[in-house]
Amino acid sequence: MKLAVRKRFQRLAQGLWLPVAVLGIWQVLAGRGVLNPLFFPTPTFLAATGWDMILSGELGHAVSVTFSRMLLGSMIGVVCGLLCGLAMGVWDTVRGSLEPVVSALNSTPKLALMPMLLILTGVGETARLVPIVVTCFIVLAINTVDTVRVINQAHVELARNNGASGVRMLRRVYLPASLPQVFTGLRVALGRAMVITISVELLGSPDGLGNMIWMGWQTFSTEKLYVGIVTTALAGVLVHAGLRHVEQYCLPWRQRAERV
Repeated sequence: MKLAVRKRFQRLAQGLWLPVAVLGIWQVLAGRGVLNPLFFPTPTFLAATGWDMILSGELGHAVSVTFSRMLLGSMIGVVCGLLCGLAMGVWDTVRGSLEPVVSALNSTPKLALMPMLLILTGVGETARLVPIVVTCFIVLAINTVDTVRVINQAHVELARNNGASGVRMLRRVYLPASLPQVFTGLRVALGRAMVITISVELLGSPDGLGNMIWMGWQTFSTEKLYVGIVTTALAGVLVHAGLRHVEQYCLPWRQRAERV
């Protein structure tokens, strides 16, 4: 138990020393006037600004809007991408029909869809959600289909010999075998989803962290711009850590194998 706690503290220290060092150097240089305070406010001032924004509810509202938008778009894209990837990996006819579409969407800049979406759906939430959905869909579809296609065929034949077919085969063989790669895809997809969400809010949204960052730049309130960027980065770290814990719960055998 003590060894496990010690290892956790070691990993925490390894992950924190560089950001703490950067902030310390930044604080010293900004405090001595080496850095222009208009563009590089001191970290202590940024922390005070962030705390004031928390107390006023401004930061909490922006975070809730951005996370709600990202999670809704991600959930739709992940589910559709997972199902599509499984179907493409199992059935050749489905792969032949959908692979060109997936490849075309993968090479298309997602933000390039915004003008067309604004024309088709108007200025609303749909135009902001579709790029997030497409991003997560592509990542999960590609990760899943590649995993399904390399599954050990001996396991598939064994399941067939025991009467598994159709949905049961997907649920008992293909999906469990794909889960490690699916979680990898989830981490990549949610990271990209955060980037796309902030980008969409920068382009055209009346609220959210992206709007806060943009308004901070427009009004030269650089402290709010930095607060928005740091909050986005911290949110990404928390999402990644949360997914790691879910993965450990769903795939305990993978964690044991990594320790060995």
